Amino acid sequence: MWTIENRAKYNRDHLRYPSDATDEEWAHIEPLIPPAKRGGRRRTTNMRQTFNGIMFVLSAGCQWRYLPKDFPPHGTVYRYFEAWSWYGVLDRIHEALYEKCRAQAERDASPTAAIIDSQSVKSAEKGGPRSIRMGSTQARRSRARSAIFS
Repeated sequence: MWTIENRAKYNRDHLRYPSDATDEEWAHIEPLIPPAKRGGRRRTTNMRQTFNGIMFVLSAGCQWRYLPKDFPPHGTVYRYFEAWSWYGVLDRIHEALYEKCRAQAERDASPTAAIIDSQSVKSAEKGGPRSIRMGSTQARRSRARSAIFS
């Protein structure tokens, strides 16, 4: 609920960009960021700035090349985004924050109820792999391999 006290908690005017993580938010996210790989060069990229860069692109909807210069290079931020997406880091961050929000609201970690309307049922009946008839289209064969052609 938006109250006077609650509004001040979510005010993002003191941040460089509205998409930047606050100190409190980063305290929840930082343990979920994987450590640097063993061997090779030491990690020199600031993970908080990298995360803030990813959040900037996702919230602004801009291209990676349009990432402002006060973030790490756009190529670096994109590579971390790709790696974190591939290894499920972003999914784990989302799941952990989701569970904390539900716990804060004094609810179970996962919802126990679902709402299904008639439109959802209709779309589920139409689509899917079972609705595709595989025998309806024949594969084309090359004439050159046919004995009739020669």
